[in-house]
Amino acid sequence: MAHVSAAERRPQLIKAAIDLMTREGVAAGSTRAIAAELGVAQATVHYTFGTKADLYRAVMEQLTDDLIAQAERAAPEDAGFEETIVALAGASWRTVREEATRYRLLTELSMIALRTPGLSEAYQGYYRGVSEVTAKLVSKAAARTGYELAQPAETIARFFLAGFDGLTLQCLYAPDEFSEDVGLRALVSATIALAAGRLELANVPTD
Repeated sequence: MAHVSAAERRPQLIKAAIDLMTREGVAAGSTRAIAAELGVAQATVHYTFGTKADLYRAVMEQLTDDLIAQAERAAPEDAGFEETIVALAGASWRTVREEATRYRLLTELSMIALRTPGLSEAYQGYYRGVSEVTAKLVSKAAARTGYELAQPAETIARFFLAGFDGLTLQCLYAPDEFSEDVGLRALVSATIALAAGRLELANVPTD
């Protein structure tokens, strides 16, 4: 059998891990099971990634890169600012519904990462990457259309993502299509209002 380098084997193992854990859950994603999914020796997984945590980190990074690429492709180039935000939100939500198993896997990995040394930075990188791309898309749309933002693009992005993450969790674990549709429309309306300076911010005591 021809030798396959670690660089060539790496994407194959990541895909095998994603396919397996998407189908059977994170708990099924042992290095032995992932090796069997691809049809290689278990030692190949450890040789390529070192530890299971390193493999999980690579899986999170791949899922994140895929989602970011989808968001960037969905950004229209010839629409107004508000229409752009609506289009991005709609495209992102279609991805949640069409690829629910991948979102569920990323959610499960994220929860594990919060309590696993060596993985928490992967989750931070995931959220930081998504936030930065969302802020960049907001800034780009504003610059292209001459739209003056009332809040920093980073603040607008984090506000939108906070609501979108909540809607995603509800869709995955307590689905209600009507409520999700209303919630998404309300979130987009509030995001646009925040960007335009039309959203009245309440004084909320936090001390």
